[in-house]
Amino acid sequence: MDQKISHNIATVFGLGKLPLAPGTWGSLAGLVLCVALHGHIVLYTLVFLCLFIIGVISAANVEADSDVRDPAYIVIDEFACIFPVFFLIPLSPAYVLAGFIIYRLMDIVKPPPIRKIEKLKGGWGIMLDDLVAAIYANIILHSLVYSRIF
Repeated sequence: MDQKISHNIATVFGLGKLPLAPGTWGSLAGLVLCVALHGHIVLYTLVFLCLFIIGVISAANVEADSDVRDPAYIVIDEFACIFPVFFLIPLSPAYVLAGFIIYRLMDIVKPPPIRKIEKLKGGWGIMLDDLVAAIYANIILHSLVYSRIF
């Protein structure tokens, strides 16, 4: 993949270059697409899978071109991996807000085994740690939905 294309994808067209909390901006942008596709389960799943695969490739290319492991400006991982947070979750403002906050917390705190997964080489480590954070967030959201807390 061309380096310029990889950079545009990995930074989600420059969102990762925003000065504060680039991962949060990437997640917010992904959330917009996620909510737009939410009612179309097949398309939702296909878009996530495509974003994930493209994310692995572009993140690996951009990381290899930098001197930093998992640079903060790579936000395709947050953009793509917000999709699993809301998989099979009914959308409401409360669930969207809760899911977003829980996902960001899981990605920042990195409960086991996320930190270990993050150490995988290249794009796999960059993408998979966010996928596991999203799965944790999805499980917590499912427990909120089925316990009828909101």
